[in-house]
Amino acid sequence: MEWIKIQTPIDDETISSLKKGDLCLISGRIITARDKAHERIEDFLKEGKALPFDLKGELIYYVGPTPPKEGMVIGSAGPTTSSRMDPFSEIMLSLGIKAMMGKGRRDETTKKLLVKYKAIYFATFGGAGAYLSKRIKSSRIIAFEDLGPEAVYELLVDDFPAVVAIDSKGDDIYEVKF
Repeated sequence: MEWIKIQTPIDDETISSLKKGDLCLISGRIITARDKAHERIEDFLKEGKALPFDLKGELIYYVGPTPPKEGMVIGSAGPTTSSRMDPFSEIMLSLGIKAMMGKGRRDETTKKLLVKYKAIYFATFGGAGAYLSKRIKSSRIIAFEDLGPEAVYELLVDDFPAVVAIDSKGDDIYEVKF
């Protein structure tokens, strides 16, 4: 199987062409957000506040990177369990994100929302945070610095490996159909 090169922001044509199981190498800008950042985003919206960043067209990576060692751009940057972000899927997709990336299964509601919003879910390799960090070319906090590793970061990545776990039609790599 060949790797598909993806450039962010990911356009609708690319989204619709990707199928579950496709191996992808992602390059460009991605945004990080974990549990606490998702909660903060939800709070901002409930309070009628504008977010300090735009999520339209973005790929959100569920990661809480460790601090970088001297001379490194970022520390270990492996994915966190995506199902913890399932309660926030509708909020995030309604804000315009086109892709989510983490590890593990997603709930049925999130799968249906991916179809509704014509978005996808990538899985990347758990336990490989040190390797994945080498694919990150720059890193900077863009919001919620007080959250430490759960702050929202902007990462520039080059050939970041991922697999399409749920495509825009709702086909799920984690489902085995007999």
